[in-house]
Amino acid sequence: MYKSSLLNDCWLFTKENDPAYASEKLKEWQMVTLPHTWNDKDGQGGDEPYYRGACWYQRKLEMDEQALSKRYYLEIGAAGNIGHVYINGQLAGASRCGYAMFRVALNPYLKAGDNLISIQVDNRYDNEVYPLLADFTFFGGLYRDVRLLVMDDIHFDVMDNGRDGVYLTQSALGEGSFQLEVQGRVVNESSRPAQGSVEVQLKDREGTTVWQEGRMLALSTDAEFAFTGEISNPVLWNGVEQPYLYTAFISIKVEGQVLDSRQIDIGFRTVELSSERGVILNGHPVKINGVCRHQDFGGVGNAITQAHMDLDMELIREVGANSIRLAHYQHDDYFYSLCDRYGLLVWAEIPYISIPSTKDLESRNAAEQLERLIKQAYNHSSIYCWGVQNEITIAVETDNTYRTIQKLVDMTRQLDRSRFVVQANINGVADDSIMNSFTDLVGYNLYYGWYYGEMKDLGTRLDDFHRTRPNVPVLVSEYGVDTNPIYHAYTPKVQDYTEEYQLMFHHNALQTFQERPYVLGGYVWNMFDFGSANRNEGGEKGKNLKGLVTIDRTLKKDAFYLCKAYWSKAPFVHLAGRRFVHRHEQQNDLIVVSNMDHILVYHNDELLTELRGSERVFELKGVTLVQGENRIRVEGIQENAVVHCDEMVLIPVKEADQSYIHVKPEKTKHVVNWFENFDLSGDGQIELKDGCFSIYDTIEDLYTRDEAKAVFLKYFGHTTNNPFFEVTKGVMSIEKMSQLAFYEIPPELLSVIQKELNIIRK
Repeated sequence: MYKSSLLNDCWLFTKENDPAYASEKLKEWQMVTLPHTWNDKDGQGGDEPYYRGACWYQRKLEMDEQALSKRYYLEIGAAGNIGHVYINGQLAGASRCGYAMFRVALNPYLKAGDNLISIQVDNRYDNEVYPLLADFTFFGGLYRDVRLLVMDDIHFDVMDNGRDGVYLTQSALGEGSFQLEVQGRVVNESSRPAQGSVEVQLKDREGTTVWQEGRMLALSTDAEFAFTGEISNPVLWNGVEQPYLYTAFISIKVEGQVLDSRQIDIGFRTVELSSERGVILNGHPVKINGVCRHQDFGGVGNAITQAHMDLDMELIREVGANSIRLAHYQHDDYFYSLCDRYGLLVWAEIPYISIPSTKDLESRNAAEQLERLIKQAYNHSSIYCWGVQNEITIAVETDNTYRTIQKLVDMTRQLDRSRFVVQANINGVADDSIMNSFTDLVGYNLYYGWYYGEMKDLGTRLDDFHRTRPNVPVLVSEYGVDTNPIYHAYTPKVQDYTEEYQLMFHHNALQTFQERPYVLGGYVWNMFDFGSANRNEGGEKGKNLKGLVTIDRTLKKDAFYLCKAYWSKAPFVHLAGRRFVHRHEQQNDLIVVSNMDHILVYHNDELLTELRGSERVFELKGVTLVQGENRIRVEGIQENAVVHCDEMVLIPVKEADQSYIHVKPEKTKHVVNWFENFDLSGDGQIELKDGCFSIYDTIEDLYTRDEAKAVFLKYFGHTTNNPFFEVTKGVMSIEKMSQLAFYEIPPELLSVIQKELNIIRK
């Protein structure tokens, strides 16, 4: 009978990378318990440099002679980013998918007595393993559970890159009926053929069997099976309103004995897409009130436990989200199960992100990661779409990019015909780009009012897209701003990192989505601050600060409550600006965020005003502060009773509190206005000459000729001393650089550079 036991304790760990450790005991080590990452501190802004390298884990596995009659598999929840598993010195298996589970068959390498398990895990840059470049930490380690699977000779297939060896597919037949397909493979690893049966029972939440079927199989080696049943008028899995789940019990029996079994939850639902009405769940339009989530947690990196995931889900449910984009890779299977249980629609995706490989033009690793994602998460009813790329054109958009995306789309549809395919584009992808015809729905990561443009441009861009692509469902797959809750301002501005600017930014976005039925909705980037080892921004090192909640999950920023006001039905009131305690202006505008339509506001226990209406943000203009403490209290009234209240204290001061102001590191003049040294008075026309270099060639191509390299360094030498340059020069061109705001390249400079490249033949 199938058994699974955790193998998380008694691991030895070292950062010393010695190939001899495949078969020899570590010389110097520390004892660790899994999940474990060596970047728990340096991956989130610690004092030590961010370490990327190959490290080793070891433990012993004791087996007696009788136990060897069973079949053993080692299940590794994830090894970031590359893992090699050695058993008694022999390579037993490997993974180049740093966010996916993988298994290793142990029997060929086991012996009676002590067995040495050695696992090398490597998070160094590899041009053929995704992600190559991204704005998050690539944590190294065995950062999920490791399990030992024990089974009989006859069992469900556990080595098909999936999880269960059994796949459930539900689909609507009409008039309230659904079809349930149960497919899989049984493996016979003995030398003896057998007769067996596969049986399935579907039970509702109360334990009543609503469908059952069985089938005899001749088990000489491997045997596939498939059942199809009709379920009449099931209770629907209806998102956060009613996430009803049935449970399927699938078993293998030989001579009346159960040799292997699975227990899989399944929800019955329909999801449709409309470019005019958005996402339609069970016949009813649902605006996507979504958040994105990275898997790391303050102080532990991505070596998170179920308790961490439970807390994340608690906060996501509190904010009222109905959908989660699990970015930018496969997440722990337990978290997908939480989404099933609580009714959150899931966008699941692979780390084909930012830049493609220059060595593997077929992106075989992306395809492998896609197969593992779909097969391992297939049975989760919460997942409504598979994401095949995120901002993959940040550096280059070519025909090969298109071919790769289309290949991944085709592969997705072959692996799963029951769900949609989605992609997340950088804003620079033109509305009429052929890319927008590849997937069932299109997401855009839009940061108008932060990295470029103004906040109001968000609505204009969405209108333009719908005008250009009226039949393509569109949503905003990312929107957000970096926010450090210690910073505050009366007049918030772009990139001041204040809570007040984040509140303005998100209010504009939420109103923009609400006003446009054809916009499916959006996903906040991000639900939580997360580790980004190469960042040093907004007064914090090693973190992306765009979260609604801090990385340690202890502080909810004001924008959290704004989203809650728009999305949640649980009545509440919240006073924004509570951390802006020291106020240096006598007249202060106060902001109340709430989903209630009757609110009382008190100033030092005196009724200041009464608010009524369906607004989510109420602004009180010109409140005069008195000397000493000013206690502001708000009460939410429902049926003449106070059902929720909030309070804050403001203290007037004579001068602005400088601790509320983010002081940006001064840039030297030659970096800020580096282009002032060049003559930009030309006509700006770009003329290309056949056989010569151009601004459209990759930097790596320019480097093949000393003269072309010299032109590049003349203009951009100050950009070359950073990790981003090294990783992207194989795909980045000068023309593409000009589209990225942080390079600050004036358009007129392109023609100047092109004239110099026109005299250098390839």
